[in-house]
Formats: sequence, C-alpha cells, structure tokens
Amino acid sequence: MGIASQEVIRQLQALIDQVEEPLKKTYQNVHQGYPTENLARFLKAREWNVAKAHKMLLDSLNWRIQNEIDNILAKPIVPTELYRAVRDSQLIGLSGYSKEGLPVFAMGVGLSTFDKASVNYYVQSHIQINEYRDRVILPSASKKYGRPITTCVKVLDMTGLKLSALSQIKLLTIISTIDDLNYPEKTNTYYIVNVPYIFSACWKVVKPLLQERTRKKVQVLPGCGRDELLKIMDYASLPHFCRKEGSGSSRHSENGYENCYSLDHHFHQQLYNYIKQQASKRQPVAPIKHGSFHVDLPEPVAEGTEIAKTIESELHKFGNGNGISGSLNGLKINND
Repeated sequence: MGIASQEVIRQLQALIDQVEEPLKKTYQNVHQGYPTENLARFLKAREWNVAKAHKMLLDSLNWRIQNEIDNILAKPIVPTELYRAVRDSQLIGLSGYSKEGLPVFAMGVGLSTFDKASVNYYVQSHIQINEYRDRVILPSASKKYGRPITTCVKVLDMTGLKLSALSQIKLLTIISTIDDLNYPEKTNTYYIVNVPYIFSACWKVVKPLLQERTRKKVQVLPGCGRDELLKIMDYASLPHFCRKEGSGSSRHSENGYENCYSLDHHFHQQLYNYIKQQASKRQPVAPIKHGSFHVDLPEPVAEGTEIAKTIESELHKFGNGNGISGSLNGLKINND
C-alpha cells in the first residue's frame, strides 16, 4: 500500500472517529480489529474518493443499525425443515481455504431455484452467511495465518443454467446490491466453471458493463476448472463440482465427495448451531419465534440495474432465436 493510499486512509479514519457511539459500535462488527483494511475496502469501492467513501460507509453503518444487522446472527431460520429447504434452493457453501488462507465459497448459480421460501428468508440467509464470514471465519483465518485475511474466493458453478424464469434476476439484483453497498471488496476473485453456451453468449455482452475493478476479478475457467484451481488451493478444498470433469450436477456430490451446499455439511452445521446458540443467549427462556428477519430491500444501484436489464434483453433475444426455454437461475456477477 503506497504512501498516498495510507494518507487517504488516515483522512477517512479521522472522519469515522467523529461519528456517534452507535455507529462506532456497529463498525466494530464490520472491521473486527482490522480498521485499516476495511477502510481501504470502502475507498476502493469509491475509487479512493474520501468524501464518497465516507458517505458510503456512513450509509452502510446506518443501514446496519436500522435493520439490526448486529443481531442477525441471533435470528435462526426455523423450523429446521424450512432452513433445509432454503439451503436446497440457495446453493452456497464453504468448501475449504486457498493456499493463502482465503475462504473458498462455492455457489451453485445454475441450479439455485430460490423457490422454497419468501424473498425475506433468502435475503436473511445471505446476510447471515456474510456476517458469519466476516465475524467468525475471517477473524479465525487471520489468527491462524498471523496476518489480516479480509477477503474470500468464490467459485461459481454454471451447471444447469437455463433461460426464462427471469423473475430471479430481481432477487439476485437485490442481494448483489446489498453486497455492493454494505460488503464491498470482500471477494478477491470469482472463478466461473462448467460454463454452458448461454453463459458464454451473455458474458460477452455483460463484461463491458462491469467496472474495471470487477472485470479483473472474474476468471472464466475451462471445464470444471480443476487444473487451474489446484494452482491456488489443495485438492481437499476443491468444491465437489470441480473434482471430476463432466461431473454434471452441482447440487449433489459424487463418489463420496462432500456436498458443501447441504445443511448436513460441517460448515452449515457450525453456522446453524452458532446462530441457535446466539439466540439462546439473548432469550434463554422465550421460545424462538418463527418468521423471517425483515431487512429494508435497497434500490438496485445503477450498474446492477443496467446489467440485469441487459441480461434479460439478451436472453430474450437468445431464446427467441433458438427456440429454447427453461429457467435462468442466477446469471449475476456480484460486484462485492
């Protein structure tokens, strides 16, 4: 980090030092003891403009307070059957760590259906995974490796990506907008694997719309991406859909490989148990209430809206020209 960058960070730190106590308290949950690295994230997201980064960070801290984000890890999705349905239709999991210690998150973009619960449950689940990553996983990795680890790697599996069902674009744009505004620069690299032709066609159109800093993070790998991913992680950390060329479904594991999406996977078991424990600490006597944790849904940022509209337009053209129907689940590159 250069001298100029350090000076800009000091300027932003001086402004944040002036905020009121409630904002300072929630910011502690954001930086987890690494304020410099987290200030840098917001500055990167606003092209190192101190005034814009300051506004972005303040807006995010106020969003956390207004929506009680600090308490979201004490709000389990119950009953367990409902949470299992969410996990079966919102495919995400932690498969391991890179050789540099970065958590590796696997995402089944093509086969996620988002059809087993309301929008609020999917948003709640997404934010809980973000918060657990930032408050538990990344601090633990930082302690283990003896240096700040504040970002992760994402492997996006496009297996099963189809057309239509474009209503999912709205939900995915909401989720990515929450990430854009409140969890910026948390992903080091996006690796996209098992790419069907439909994605290749849309990617050519979408890529120019992305900001340069986002484009540089995206790598579309050949096939299941196994050989390229083994350069940055051990075999044990490969998502199950990257372990065998042409293995097909990203929803199920094969040959005994762990399915990191499943509620039965140790990551989701640890996460779910952690949330239930936090809930019992807050309300040791009262039963856990059913119902989703409502979060104010943001208006999509300009870039996300533009990308979603372009994807929808291109897919309509693609479908009309090829007579193909099906469902599109998740063609959205998060700019986080």
